[in-house]
Amino acid sequence: MHSIRRVIKPRGAEADKEARAAPHARRRADNTDTRSVLLDAAEALLLEDGYAAVTSRRVGERAGANSALIHYYFESMDGLFVELFRRGAERGLERQAAALQSPQPLWALWDGLRDHINNVRTVEFFALAHHRPAIRAEVVDYSAKYRQQQLDVLTEVLAGYGVDVETWPPVTIILMMGSISLLLLIEQGMGFDVGHAKMIAVVEREIRALEGDRWTEHPALARRTS
Repeated sequence: MHSIRRVIKPRGAEADKEARAAPHARRRADNTDTRSVLLDAAEALLLEDGYAAVTSRRVGERAGANSALIHYYFESMDGLFVELFRRGAERGLERQAAALQSPQPLWALWDGLRDHINNVRTVEFFALAHHRPAIRAEVVDYSAKYRQQQLDVLTEVLAGYGVDVETWPPVTIILMMGSISLLLLIEQGMGFDVGHAKMIAVVEREIRALEGDRWTEHPALARRTS
C-alpha cells in the first residue's frame, strides 16, 4: 500500500513577499490607530478644558493607553501638539476650500469663521503658541496658508461683485471678518456680549447686499467630519 505523503509546493517569490509584508502592514495599521486615538483624546481635552489640561497623564487616561506611548509616537508633548494642530489645520483648509467654492463664498466664509469648534481650537493654539516656539511656527505657517487661500478666491469674487478693491482691498475685508468672529468668541467665553448682535447684524447686512439672503445655514460646515 502506497503511503500518503503531503506534498508541499514551493512558495513563489510573490507569496513570500506578501507573507513578510503582512506583519509590517498590521503594525503600521496599529500604529496609525494608536496615534489617532491619542490625538483624539488630546483634542477632546483641549476643547473641553483648554491646552493646560493636555498632559501626558490625562491624554493617556482619556485614550485608555499608557502615557509613555505619547513619547513613543510623538517624542514629546510639543510633538503631540504639533501633529494635533496640523491635523486640524489641514482639515480646516479642506473645509475652507469647499466653502470658498460655494455659490455664496462670503456667507460660507463668515459661517466658517464663526464655527464654534474651529474658533475654540484656534484660541487655544494661539495661547499655546505664546509658550511653545514649535507651535508658534506652525500657527504662523498655517495662518499664511489660510489667508492666501482666502485671498486667491475672494479677490476675484469681490471684483466680480463690483466692490471697489482700491477702497476696500480684499485682505482688509478678510481681516475684519476674521477678527470680528474671533473677538466675539473670546468675549462670549467671558460671559460678555454687549454689542455682539448689532455687530453680527452689520456684517451680515453687508454680505447680504452682495450675495442676497443666505441660501442655507452654515454651508461652510457641510463637509465637516469632526
